[in-house]
Amino acid sequence: MALHWTEAFCLGEFPWQTGDGFSDAINLSSREQLKTFLDQVHIKCCLLRPWCEYPDYPVVEPRDLLPSFEPDIYEYGHLPGFSMVAFGRPLQAFQEIFQYDALYSVLDAASTAEGASCPLGSRVITHNAQTFLARLPRQLQDDFRRDYKHIDTSILDYYPSLMRYIPAMDRAHVMACDTFGFFHLAGIYASFPSDVDGEIKRFGLRTGKFRLGDNALYERNRLFVYQYLMELYGFPIASERRTSAVMFARKLQQLGENFLVRVLGQSDRTITTIWYESSMFLPRVEKIALIRIDADQHDLLRQLEAEGYLVDPAQRVAIARIIYSQHRFSPDNVRQDRALSVKAQELIHPLTGKALTGVNVIHDTTTLILRLNDIARGEFSGRIVYKRNEIVENTDTHEKRLKCLFAWLSRHQRRIIGYSEEFYGNVTKVLDGYLLNPQYNADFEPLKDLLQEVLNKYAYIRQARQVRYFEDLCSRFFKGQRIGYNTMLREAVAMLHEFKFEQVNYFPLLALSLLHQCRTVIHDRYLAKTYLQVPEDKLRQSGLEIRRNYSKLVALYDELMAISKMRTPTEAKK
Repeated sequence: MALHWTEAFCLGEFPWQTGDGFSDAINLSSREQLKTFLDQVHIKCCLLRPWCEYPDYPVVEPRDLLPSFEPDIYEYGHLPGFSMVAFGRPLQAFQEIFQYDALYSVLDAASTAEGASCPLGSRVITHNAQTFLARLPRQLQDDFRRDYKHIDTSILDYYPSLMRYIPAMDRAHVMACDTFGFFHLAGIYASFPSDVDGEIKRFGLRTGKFRLGDNALYERNRLFVYQYLMELYGFPIASERRTSAVMFARKLQQLGENFLVRVLGQSDRTITTIWYESSMFLPRVEKIALIRIDADQHDLLRQLEAEGYLVDPAQRVAIARIIYSQHRFSPDNVRQDRALSVKAQELIHPLTGKALTGVNVIHDTTTLILRLNDIARGEFSGRIVYKRNEIVENTDTHEKRLKCLFAWLSRHQRRIIGYSEEFYGNVTKVLDGYLLNPQYNADFEPLKDLLQEVLNKYAYIRQARQVRYFEDLCSRFFKGQRIGYNTMLREAVAMLHEFKFEQVNYFPLLALSLLHQCRTVIHDRYLAKTYLQVPEDKLRQSGLEIRRNYSKLVALYDELMAISKMRTPTEAKK
């Protein structure tokens, strides 16, 4: 039986009372402590409480935590949502780049003694309460007056109980340090600046996806750049709350601020944290959500139930934390749309807060193949979003099966390209057994366009894997092992020789990516200095073989470039 929310999250470092307060004063001076505190409060008040209050709480599908993220179809207005920012320094109102309604610390009042922060603690408390009341919906104001008329709302001791009111306000809240270095609630009703147009254009120009004055190129690549930029910070192209959080976090990062931005969306039901320190290249992104563990993961479920990690054993509900890695954009990478990948997965104990690491709950390869197999057999009973605007439930017709296959291939394209040969072999076995099965020819006849969409996506993935092999080879990795220049050139010549007969069937971008990798090898400085610029009589047999293979590679490259130029000019420019 599920635990009631008031008993379900009693973490040791910040012991809960029976209500929403704490048994000890909360004095936090580091952002690491603050993040731990926020994790506990937000999980309890914004995930576990709604889950217990609403029997039909929509737990998050584990696959929705896998990049690339998709916009959500439904908005759950009755669930809490908020955005916030935290700084490890005092706020300086005039110097800040965003607007907010300030709350004052009583400790600061004792040292400033001017303006709204007068030395009398009661006036500070009254000011903070009036600031809240001015921004709260009218139906909550009487309750707030009753509960907080004589209570300092800026201190963190009362932050959990304020989570009843904070999600009811439209905008963000702010945490910062007081003059003594302790965190407090420093502001509410904050507006995050959102220069979406400028950020997209600057990022697109820097990555080479846009050119000044080239409207056609901008129109062609705008959605790709927008989606990549949003995903880099952990979101799909979605609500204004999430878009403004991304743009604000990006602006703070560019200014060299140390910050924590956190968002809970009412549609995604996921707590997303963007954490940045000046020593990082890009902010760290992590998500916390209530998920349902897949029923096929029998061993993991037994372990979780035995150790108490399941919030509800009957429904297999657990608290998951996913930590992501960000990737620099590379136009030469066959997976150039990959902004994020999963770095670590954890399950959080609902009573102790202990994190169980080393689990695989969102991209277990066995589960992925089982899902694909269910779709191909027409036994899938879930719900998918086809092309961002159509919801497909179950697979009782071939049309639904094909739409689900297209969505599955689009969602997991990066993983299919990058995963092992064994995984890819299982994928092709399932797809070939359905798409190329002669007994379905009559059924596919009225669905030619839809079938062709799926086949094109399948062909792109197959070709992209070949380009990825060539990328690895040019980096001197072959079948998981480090190789020398001789082996690299020999295998590259063999692969290019096969590619020569298939080049006209390749997608133009993939063909250009492969040729770019080949050009990189040809211009390798070490290769030229060590083997090409040395007289033949000073080379060993292996060196002579390297020189011969290099000549073959150059000849093949020239031939392939000639074939590439014969393709339509617009394809080549793309």
